[in-house]
Order: sequence, then structure tokens, then C-alpha cells
Amino acid sequence: MERLAGQLIDLASTGVDISDLGNGPRSGGLRRMDAAGGWFYFLVAPRDPLVIIVRIIPPFDAL
Repeated sequence: MERLAGQLIDLASTGVDISDLGNGPRSGGLRRMDAAGGWFYFLVAPRDPLVIIVRIIPPFDAL
């Protein structure tokens, strides 16, 4: 998850609008992204270089 969060931050620093990545409302808010068989939820602060990882769900076979 740390690697994926770092990649999101790298994308944001290049100017890519990461608030449209993953699944969620198009106007912002909580986003969900599939990752390695599980998924994680994150928020993007539109005016700050900030990505907030809210919840990490591991693959079900790992639970």
C-alpha cells in the first residue's frame, strides 16, 4: 500500500488529476481503488499536495 500511495503522490506531483482515479463520485470525495486483489479508500485534497489513505482492505484469501 505504501508503494501505491507513493505512486499516487508521484502522479499528482506531475500534474495528473488523481481525484478522477478509482471508483467514487466524480466531484471528489472518497475514492476506491483496486490493488493487489484487495482495495483501498482514499481522499484527495484538491488544493494541497495531500492524499489521505482512509481504509485498506486486504485480499479476502489473506483474511
